Amino acid sequence: MGIIIAVVIVIAIVVWAVTAYNGLVTLRNRVDNGWAQIDVQLKQRADLIPNLVETVKGYAAHESRTLQAVTDARARAASATTTAERAAAETQVGQALMNLMATAEAYPQLQANQNFLDLQAQLKALEDKIAYARQFYNDVVLKYNTKIQTVPSNIIAGMFHFTEREFFKVEESARAVPQVRF
Repeated sequence: MGIIIAVVIVIAIVVWAVTAYNGLVTLRNRVDNGWAQIDVQLKQRADLIPNLVETVKGYAAHESRTLQAVTDARARAASATTTAERAAAETQVGQALMNLMATAEAYPQLQANQNFLDLQAQLKALEDKIAYARQFYNDVVLKYNTKIQTVPSNIIAGMFHFTEREFFKVEESARAVPQVRF
């Protein structure tokens, strides 16, 4: 009878360990998928930026500082390697694009250009998708990090070297309203 109880306890522990491990792997894969979805949207935005800059340049060539800021921010985002670096760089891209759009408002001919209006609509749609992808990613990271930190799944997480993931945070400077001067 004692052997049967010991076997049942061992089987229960093994089943729990396998279930906990599989749950952690599932969440880790969802985090990776969430990041990949953000990356796809950010790549689409990065591909749209040169067209937007060229269109604005045609009407507002003397706004070179604003145009250069967008180009530089895009380059920094492309070279970022960690989640925190990428988030910071993408925040700068967003700010530079907001400044570019604000600058474009001073040029009625540009505002009437169908190509610019199409690019502006595409950018708005992409920004909405990026916001959703970031929210999804951060939700999954929260679940994953919570699972790693809570008992008893933290035992399995430690044994198999599951590590916490970073949230895709917006920098404090991005919360401020951009200053645009003409």
